[in-house]
This record gives sequence, structure tokens and C-alpha cells, in this order.
Amino acid sequence: MADPRLRQLTIKTGVVKRLTKERQVYEREITTERNRLEKFKGEGADEHVLKKQEEVIQECLMMIPDALRRLKEQVEVLEKFLEDEKELEETKEYQTAAQILAEAKEVLSKS
Repeated sequence: MADPRLRQLTIKTGVVKRLTKERQVYEREITTERNRLEKFKGEGADEHVLKKQEEVIQECLMMIPDALRRLKEQVEVLEKFLEDEKELEETKEYQTAAQILAEAKEVLSKS
């Protein structure tokens, strides 16, 4: 990886991949916490416990817009980099970046 552009491409790809995963983790956490709330309600848990669990869910919900904003920004950065560096198209790093970019766009389209 002598070409510094490949290093930059790898870094930008890693950022988009991490942010995509982060967004998906927040979604799973919301589902988990909602299930936990339902379980607590079914068990007749104390009102304080239910209120705290609802606060946890709200905190998770507040994280999603920020995660989406950061992901969208980095998708645009990676997309522009790929457009500007078309001559790297035959490299493994470029192909990986294009695949990660497509996956990130799919996540964004579902939001």
C-alpha cells in the first residue's frame, strides 16, 4: 500500500463501516430495551423501574439522529473520494470501499 491515496481510502472506508454498524447497534438496542420494558410491565414491576426503562429507551432514540447525520456526512466524503480517484478502481481497497458505500446507502435509505 505504497500509494497514500489507498491509505486514505482505507481510513474513510473504515469510518463509514464503523458508523453503519453503530447505527445498526442503536436500532438493536432500542428493540432490546423495548422488549425489556414489556417484560417489566408483564412482571408488574415498580413504577420507578418502568420510568427508568422508558428513559433508557428515549436516550437510545436520541442517539439515532446523530448517528445518521454522521453516517450521511461520511458517506458523502467517501463517495466524493471514490469519484475523484477513479484510477484506483482496480484495487481491492477501492472495490471494498464501493461495497461498504453501497451497504451504508442501503442503511440510510431505510431511515
